[in-house]
Amino acid sequence: MVSLTLDGIACVRGDRLLFEGLSLDMRGGDAALVTGANGAGKSSLLRLIAGLLTKASGTIHAEGQIALADERPALDTERTLGRALSFWASVDGGDPARGLAAMGLEPLLDVPVSMLSTGQRRRAGLARVIASRADIWLLDEPANGLDADSLALLQATIANHRAAGGIVIAASHQPLDLADAKLVAL
Repeated sequence: MVSLTLDGIACVRGDRLLFEGLSLDMRGGDAALVTGANGAGKSSLLRLIAGLLTKASGTIHAEGQIALADERPALDTERTLGRALSFWASVDGGDPARGLAAMGLEPLLDVPVSMLSTGQRRRAGLARVIASRADIWLLDEPANGLDADSLALLQATIANHRAAGGIVIAASHQPLDLADAKLVAL
């Protein structure tokens, strides 16, 4: 069963305590919306969960594969979008067509990642996470750079992921339609 439990997490960056005593218990189908001012630790929290930062205290326990989408799409800019997504899908055991379809990127399959617009790059980074078939999605400002149609695609894809038993944690300054989401205010 997919689950994510944070118990008493603290995060220190440099000499600055960003947050402490953070606990969260999530099961398949759950979502959490992380809010707070710039510099409050939203991105740091997602990186802690992903294992990219070291927590100052507390425990994190995840059952299921985790994927992170942040401001960097983590795609080779010299490759076409299709080849770049195929690379990660081969590493993750995923399906690039799934991510391309979910984010409406099929027409851009042969376009080099370096030629994508800001919104297209954001959608490509999200497509990488979707293609990975990860159980737990960590989305850092996922709506940045998205137009209304792309935001609708993202929200529908998140709803489908949750309905299939996945977990989503999104850090965002912009409103996201995450029904029954737990609020994590930093």
